[in-house]
Amino acid sequence: MPRESLDFEEVRSIGGYDFRQLLRLLPLIRPHRALLAGSIALVLLITLLDLALPLLIRHAIDRLILPPSGGGPPAAVEAALQGLLLTAAAFALLVVLHFLFSFVQSVLMETTGQRIMHDLRMRLYTHTQDLPLAFFAKNPVGRVVTRLTGDIQNLYELFTSLLSFLFKDLLLIAGIAAVLLVLDWRLALVTFLVLPPVAAAAAVFSRRAREIFRTLRIQAAEINTRFAETIGGLRLIQIHRAETRNFERFARLNLENYRTGMDQIRVLAVFLPLIEVLSLAAVALVIGYGGSRIPGGAVSLGALVAFLTYIRMFFRPLRDLAEKYNVLQNALASVERIFLIFDTPNPLREPPAAGAPRLTRIEELRFENVDFAYAPGEPVLRGISFALRRGATTAVVGPTGAGKSTLLQLIPRLYEPTAGRILLNGIDLRSWPKAAIRDRLALVLQDPTIFSGTLRENIFQGLPPPRRAEEARIVEAARLEHLLERLPAGLDSRLGEGGSTISTGERQLVAIARAFARNPEIILFDEATSAVDSETEQAIQEALLGLLAERTALLVAHRLSTVRAAEEILVLLGGRILESGTHAALMERRGFYFRLHQAQAEDGTRPLRDSPCTGRPPVL
Repeated sequence: MPRESLDFEEVRSIGGYDFRQLLRLLPLIRPHRALLAGSIALVLLITLLDLALPLLIRHAIDRLILPPSGGGPPAAVEAALQGLLLTAAAFALLVVLHFLFSFVQSVLMETTGQRIMHDLRMRLYTHTQDLPLAFFAKNPVGRVVTRLTGDIQNLYELFTSLLSFLFKDLLLIAGIAAVLLVLDWRLALVTFLVLPPVAAAAAVFSRRAREIFRTLRIQAAEINTRFAETIGGLRLIQIHRAETRNFERFARLNLENYRTGMDQIRVLAVFLPLIEVLSLAAVALVIGYGGSRIPGGAVSLGALVAFLTYIRMFFRPLRDLAEKYNVLQNALASVERIFLIFDTPNPLREPPAAGAPRLTRIEELRFENVDFAYAPGEPVLRGISFALRRGATTAVVGPTGAGKSTLLQLIPRLYEPTAGRILLNGIDLRSWPKAAIRDRLALVLQDPTIFSGTLRENIFQGLPPPRRAEEARIVEAARLEHLLERLPAGLDSRLGEGGSTISTGERQLVAIARAFARNPEIILFDEATSAVDSETEQAIQEALLGLLAERTALLVAHRLSTVRAAEEILVLLGGRILESGTHAALMERRGFYFRLHQAQAEDGTRPLRDSPCTGRPPVL
């Protein structure tokens, strides 16, 4: 089984595609049903024109060309010539109408497909933004991006190419079969002798092609994932000289994709020529059997020519069957993969708007026996209980892997506790609208996210455009003056992807400015200065001192010197609160915190420092 099927996709399609999945697209089609109905109506007219053209040829041969060739009165010859001119004019008119109807139908169908895909892409994008982080921890970014690009493009081809096949080609096949039976049912039945081999070939082709098309889609997602991982980790790959190994891994994946593609080519290389051979066999049957009946008058020459024309038209959509089946298989796979994302359960659902409480001010945030695990049976937090009160500072310390960062992520509901509960002003956090919570807090991470765009867009993202005075205040408070002096366009300077054009410390200052712009009630810090130089650290400390003023703070730190003035210090070890209290109380207890403090005090690389302010902890 491909590795991709072990996560969220391909689960339901292992035993074959579910055509009922296409019904789930109906809500997307309804807003555009007028355009679709117009396109289908034009398809009917185009099909009637296709069926009428060979009948005009039959009329011209049997009624206008053959009788005058054997001699006759000049008036009869002249009437035949006039009839031929009228028939030619009618033929030309039908051709022009066919062109016009086909042009309008193509525009309507393409417009319908584009609008449906636009709506689907927006729905999928919106839904993806609302998915919990646990979803992205299990599914690589490249795989999710494939849903928004390749899979939606497959559905576009479904609405344009496949619907044309269903409403035009199938209708044309049925119409041709009916006309052939009316023209000469005996000759029609002889012609239909080739249909059982055609059906058998199509059945074999569909069974073989189904797995090939599915495998190609999985491999395309794997290739996108590998590309995304390579580009994201290119710096590490180059530093560790892992280019060769990374190339070999991609080469194996690409070779598998190449071999699957060659399997597809071999299947098509058999099916398409076979249909062509059967088409020629049908033509041979018409010429042999129909031609033998012309001398006796059972079949006219015009009818025979019309038969041959209809036969060529009859097998044209059958030759296209391979392409249409490819589109159908890809579309069915894409529909299932897209709706597997839509069907992904989201434990972070909003409470009903009618019953949601209104939040005016955060007074207390309380953890009660909270457990959390990213994966079942692997707990990260166990029995966490503490209270974060308005205006107070709580610090969380402990060794790496103790669960400090996870604790922070439960507050903005990036994850939900697996047991216990978190209370906001005495009410379960899940009862509050997420927007009410997140609008009142700011999170400063160890490695803050910087989006490609201008510096102004990164600071004020999602906020109304600020006034110049407000911009200047935030720039000064966040200590961004030196960065703006270096950037040629100031706040309008464009930052590279992930903030690659600025330093780590400058990214931290941008994150602090982003927090200032939101004027939060709660500040969450996660190792905010663990990887910067001392000068930048000083600038960050000064900026954070202003941000902490009169606000509730939850600090996560490895360096204990930064938390000694906190009202409460939580010591995490193995996902549990081992100790809690003030710095003085914990030092007097001479437990784990004391030993950790002594170990850091003996480390000469980062000597412990007292808090630079009174009553507030030194910031990270």
